[in-house]
Amino acid sequence: MLRSLVGSEMCIRDRSEVARALDRRSAHLCILAADCEDAGYKKLIQALCKVNNIDIVMVEERAKLAEWAGLVKRDAEGNVKKHFKCSSVCIRDFGERTKALEMLLAQLQ
Repeated sequence: MLRSLVGSEMCIRDRSEVARALDRRSAHLCILAADCEDAGYKKLIQALCKVNNIDIVMVEERAKLAEWAGLVKRDAEGNVKKHFKCSSVCIRDFGERTKALEMLLAQLQ
């Protein structure tokens, strides 16, 4: 689901933009990496989600989140050549309703 939103204005990947979207309540979902190096940033994101009643999903690794968000370089065969680090991603709009989205929303409730 996240891969289909990459490259559109519905998916926010920049740290400051994520915090701004959560503060403005323009995000519907936040995905946060558990291994985020900056403990202060992690606490800020969790607090903003709690205060603004925005669903948060924790993932174990920043590298996995970066791959989902399209922040990897691939070689000609499609193998990951270089990983970038991504601590958080916000989703402003889910786009079209899919079965995967329905399952995710059911798990969050």
